[in-house]
Amino acid sequence: MYKTILVPLDGSKLAESILPHVEELARLFGSTVVLLEVLELPHLVGLPKGDIYDALPQMTPAEVSYHVAEVRRYLDETAAQLAEKGIDARSLVEYGPVVVTIMRAARQEQAGLIAMASHGRGGMADVYYGSVAAGVLQRIDRPLLIVRAQN
Repeated sequence: MYKTILVPLDGSKLAESILPHVEELARLFGSTVVLLEVLELPHLVGLPKGDIYDALPQMTPAEVSYHVAEVRRYLDETAAQLAEKGIDARSLVEYGPVVVTIMRAARQEQAGLIAMASHGRGGMADVYYGSVAAGVLQRIDRPLLIVRAQN
């Protein structure tokens, strides 16, 4: 049923709370798991400057490269952990506004299911950016599994 499961992550333990659910579904359906992290760096995606983005630290090109490499390493390690459990998994790093980019990746990967934890970012980020899970839910065109993350 779910040939491909797209799993948006952000590096937090809260976001990773979806992984046990994804593991079970992937085993049940023989799914490929695509682990996605979206980098929303304003100066890379042309977002307008404003109070929200002015508060973010400006990153040098070297810092951006290091950050991207760390994100790739994290996703690759997570995919390897799934592979050790017999689950076909791979990682994907995309750039852009988070919700729109998740939706675009779901289409490109032909994901039959998007699985994510709510409050993956948590804290003040939700005040500024809104809930990613709610944003995906409003625009979804395919099945969505949302698990409420526990602190």
